[in-house]
Order: sequence, then structure tokens, then C-alpha cells
Amino acid sequence: MEIKEIKKNKDTYLDLLLIGDEDTKMIYKYLDKSLLFALFDNSRLVSVCAVLHIDTDTIEIKNLATYPQYQNRGYASKLLNFVFQKYTGQIKNVILGTGENEKTLNFYKKRGFLQTHRLTNFFIDNYPHPIFENGKQLKDMIYLKKFL
Repeated sequence: MEIKEIKKNKDTYLDLLLIGDEDTKMIYKYLDKSLLFALFDNSRLVSVCAVLHIDTDTIEIKNLATYPQYQNRGYASKLLNFVFQKYTGQIKNVILGTGENEKTLNFYKKRGFLQTHRLTNFFIDNYPHPIFENGKQLKDMIYLKKFL
């Protein structure tokens, strides 16, 4: 397994980024300003993570996505651990926003994230079409935080 920082042509990873964020316009709002890390297994791209510096103390995970055929194999956890190790001693907080999906929320909570707040109707107000996960329409953005 290898994790690489992608510095050029980040939009070539759009198909995978769209798994984590279903709207191209939303992705382009943060993609150029973010660091993009890609995890490869046997030279095959399986997962990506977009990280945005918010301030001197905080980074935000803007997108964490794994191709469906590689999900539940620990790839996203490996990428998160890579990010935690990379920024330990440099920043204090990792934040992220996600939909109200129990599986996703539990994934992050198992990795030390705590829920801080929610943005009511974020997905309704900011996306041109309804977003569904596990048969449930996403409405609120749930924010989580981890202290490094």
C-alpha cells in the first residue's frame, strides 16, 4: 500500500471524489485549496482524502472516499491515520462535516471524533437535488471534531 500527495490534475480523481460528495460544484469549491492524498493498493487507486487548512490549529477533512468494491477493508481508516500522523504536533484539531448517516457517524466516532454541532438543512439548501444515503434523505450536516 502506498499513499501519495496529489499536487497536479486533482480533477482526474473526480469520479472517486463524487462518492464522498455528490456535487461537482461543491467539490470544486475546496479541491484547489485542499491537499489531496490518494491511497493505492498494488498500484490501484482505492481511496482519496481531501484536507483543507482552516487555520493554524485546525484542518478539515473535506472528502474521504473509497471505491465501493474496496469499502470495509480498512483503506479509509489507513488514510485517516496517515492524516493524523502527518499533522500530529502541527495542528490541534481535525474537523469534518457529514450527513446524518449512522454508519458514517459511527465510523468517525470509532476513530476519536466527537459531534460538535449541526448545520440545519445544509444538504437541502446547498445541493441542487436531494441526497440519499441508505435510503434516507440527508438534510443536516453533522460536524465532528477530533483533538490530536
